[in-house]
Amino acid sequence: MEPNLYAQIMQWHKDNEHQQIVDTLLKIPPADRDYDMISSIGRAYNNLSLYEEALEQLTSIAEQGKNDPLWYYRIGYSYYYLKRYEEAAGVLSAALELDPDDQHSAWLLDRSRSKWQKQQQAESRRASSQQKDSGAIPFEGMDLDSFWEDSDYAREQYVSDPPTDELIASVEEELGYKLPAAYIALMKRQNGGIPRHTSFPTDVATSWADDHIAITGIMGIGRDKSYSICGDLGSSFMIEEWGYPDIGVVICDCPSAGHDVVMLDYRHCGKDGEPEVIHVDQEDDYEITFLAPDFETFIRGLVHDEVYDTSEEDKADDLRKVAEGKFSPLLTELCGHATEVDRLESKIRSVCTRIVQEKGHFSFHADERSHLMYDVQFWLYTNAFPTTSRQQYLDTYDQIIAFGGEFGQGGYAPDFISDWLDGRIGEGLIVEENGVLRFTDEARDAVIAKLSAEAEAEQESEDAGRTKDLAPFILVEQNNGGKSVILTAGSYLANLFANRADEGFEGNGYDWASLAAVFLNERMPELADTIRFDPEADMFCAYSSNGAAVEQFARAFKSACEDEALIHDLFSRAELD
Repeated sequence: MEPNLYAQIMQWHKDNEHQQIVDTLLKIPPADRDYDMISSIGRAYNNLSLYEEALEQLTSIAEQGKNDPLWYYRIGYSYYYLKRYEEAAGVLSAALELDPDDQHSAWLLDRSRSKWQKQQQAESRRASSQQKDSGAIPFEGMDLDSFWEDSDYAREQYVSDPPTDELIASVEEELGYKLPAAYIALMKRQNGGIPRHTSFPTDVATSWADDHIAITGIMGIGRDKSYSICGDLGSSFMIEEWGYPDIGVVICDCPSAGHDVVMLDYRHCGKDGEPEVIHVDQEDDYEITFLAPDFETFIRGLVHDEVYDTSEEDKADDLRKVAEGKFSPLLTELCGHATEVDRLESKIRSVCTRIVQEKGHFSFHADERSHLMYDVQFWLYTNAFPTTSRQQYLDTYDQIIAFGGEFGQGGYAPDFISDWLDGRIGEGLIVEENGVLRFTDEARDAVIAKLSAEAEAEQESEDAGRTKDLAPFILVEQNNGGKSVILTAGSYLANLFANRADEGFEGNGYDWASLAAVFLNERMPELADTIRFDPEADMFCAYSSNGAAVEQFARAFKSACEDEALIHDLFSRAELD
């Protein structure tokens, strides 16, 4: 390819002008297109989500590309997004044989193998599913009277009058599919609503959980309620506006507010057959997970969400992650460039801690603190790479925190990022000049100020929580970065010392130091050379330049004081100073 044309193609690629690449290169007669031109057309088609067209171009240069790992990657990319995962895995393996350090091929290969395995498992479950008896009475023996949860919200958003045969026929005509008999039978008992059991077990992971999916409600047959299958938030809306596959009928919304749904899938039975029930994951390129061979099996398989309630454990894990998790290599690099902000890493961790405390998990969405973290990441990246284009940033975003390893979320919704970016541009906070994006100076300063304010607020909240947990002990910051813990003598456990008053114990600061010394030496000997005591008659005080060690000691000592048997045992070995 001629150098000037190559430079122009690369610029269009950076500027996300992929159609321009295709139009320009296709004007060149086929006989005059070289390997690089055709490869560039294939890449552009991939970026335009025209994967069949990309394959057509790339397979035409298969002989020339047999030793090019990039050719294998682009072919694998096409196969992957066509959901031809077995073929994708094969060519991506070849790419890695040629270039073992290719992280993009390695990541896509791992995803392809995972999804290929998932496809095989779905086929196995489908094959092993028992054929439904067409003459059976739907839900025979099942207690449907206790199936639904009654609430004002359910009645307002979901529940309609039982459907007439005429309404059912008109809805089926509008949707283009015959509704399952079991679904119609359930809706004639109650037409839509929120079930008491809202979780369905899976043996593969989805964006919701490793072992189940969750639904918010079941859409009824009708048009009058928002969450009915022909309502304004019903099946057609989710397919036409949200891009869900046109393979059936959306019947359940999910807690993600649109980012996953449950559908009736007619691909294997035709529009008049018995559809399977599937979960479709918009956040994972509309990944399909087989749930049940028919609607009745799906309903009977729902379980109460308490079966999967790990919210407290998940929150604790994520709090540890944001407090201690290692930053990704890219985030570490970016923080190294931002020398104008003191304790930047600590401030980022503080904001993310507040997000976890508020949501119960580590994820960014469309809320105010998530937008602050989008702002911070953009500022950090453009500060380090000042010629960043829109596409460059969107392509790189997931390497900062979203897929950041220890300090990461394991996924993200790209629409949130592009929506945030469009919003900031619309507000004039981010400007684009010659294809390069940047914050205005005022916006950048505001982001830094808000980051600092949020971090300080989190620190104040954390300090208040620590003080409350340790009361009547009080933690005090020292100028050298250390801490001390103090206690006013006579305010706590007075009876403990009264029991040994005849030995001269008065419960003063020196007596507390004697008790604390026994505890430290016997229960925390690893800190014996770190913690120092400085009592007075009316006050107990322990201190160290290692603030974390002081806090660790204080919490453990307070816990021991609350254990009556333990503290009496320790006190039996305390000696007057």
